[in-house]
Amino acid sequence: MAGYYTYIVRCADRSLYAGWTTDVKRRVRAHNRGTGAKYTRARRPVRLVWQAAFATKREAMRWEWKIKQLSKAQKEALCCRRQGAMYRATE
Repeated sequence: MAGYYTYIVRCADRSLYAGWTTDVKRRVRAHNRGTGAKYTRARRPVRLVWQAAFATKREAMRWEWKIKQLSKAQKEALCCRRQGAMYRATE
């Protein structure tokens, strides 16, 4: 059973932000309230564009790191591939 998630949100300025959480809906609400990441605070509203479920916190954090190493074009391709759907990331 998945309890950890890696996610990507699209900010109002069209930039992308990646993070990990145990509750995606709660985290997106926090970003939109301005209590999420400092990066998203000035770029509200944000919209969830991708998420993946993981069994462990370590896996979710690892995927967050991997996503943050991607170019914007690669992040866009990842989001477009399965936009709006739960996606189980694989290597």
